[in-house]
Amino acid sequence: MNLDFLDFEQPIAELLAKIEELRYVGVDSRINISQEIARLEEKSRELTGSIFSSLTAIQIVKLARHPQRPHTLDYIGRIFSNFEELFGDRHFASGAAIIGGVARLQDQPVMVIGQQKGRTTKENLERNFAMPNPEEYRKALRLMELAEKFQLPIFTFIDTPGAYPGIGAEERNQSEAIARNLFMMAKLRTPIICTVIGEGGSGGALALGVGDRVLMLQYSIYATISPEGCASILWRSQDKVEEAAETMHLTADKLFKLKLIDQIVPEPLGGAHRNYDLMAQNLKLILLDNLMQLRKLPLDKLMQNRYEKLMSFGR
Repeated sequence: MNLDFLDFEQPIAELLAKIEELRYVGVDSRINISQEIARLEEKSRELTGSIFSSLTAIQIVKLARHPQRPHTLDYIGRIFSNFEELFGDRHFASGAAIIGGVARLQDQPVMVIGQQKGRTTKENLERNFAMPNPEEYRKALRLMELAEKFQLPIFTFIDTPGAYPGIGAEERNQSEAIARNLFMMAKLRTPIICTVIGEGGSGGALALGVGDRVLMLQYSIYATISPEGCASILWRSQDKVEEAAETMHLTADKLFKLKLIDQIVPEPLGGAHRNYDLMAQNLKLILLDNLMQLRKLPLDKLMQNRYEKLMSFGR
């Protein structure tokens, strides 16, 4: 089993392994096998397209959590320039599960804030597995208020299993920190564009998710609880995880139909982790387009539209 591929992708992995074997043979052979390689590559693309055209909700959950999926810093490095990270909530600490700072988007000064997962066990421990503590939400809010002061558009990137549920986090009032972000983001007088790039879990995600535009990558998820948590509460059984994922409507297409998000960002064939540069290029164009639309609105109209958008949820 190729561990770079998920369980449902193994037929693709086997075909790609055959292509690599042929390439290796071709180096030491006088036989021209380029046509056979080209045929298999086309077959691989068709197989990938076929598999990804009918993904189940739980398969999309696995893609959203893929260990090789691009994270916030991967997008910042490819979409923005001159990024300068800012630290600290000015009360307790800084934390590394949420990063943020000023940057430029095609020479426009902006504020960028996002949750950051790690690649290795050491990095995940340092980043607390992208589960922020209260001080990190307060840091994010400080940066958003700084952006409002200097009239900078705000871009948030959401990728977290949820806010950290530890004793220390509760002692420092995790719920208040999240609620304060929701309250303040609703009335910040500057454009806000939020993008779910992977796993959008519970209030931990929502604390960066109140904006004029909410986007989701094609194979990302956004929900009040994980499918595993839902199954354990409703059915008291992990055997119901797949049913929970289908029932929760946590995928981008379902949430778009419910009008809870504004746009779905297409991913490269096989998912964002297969081509970082193409994924970032697609996202950058969509971010620029949305920012241009928001920039055209008078500030009072922007605020009115945001209020009406929030009040429309659940109707």
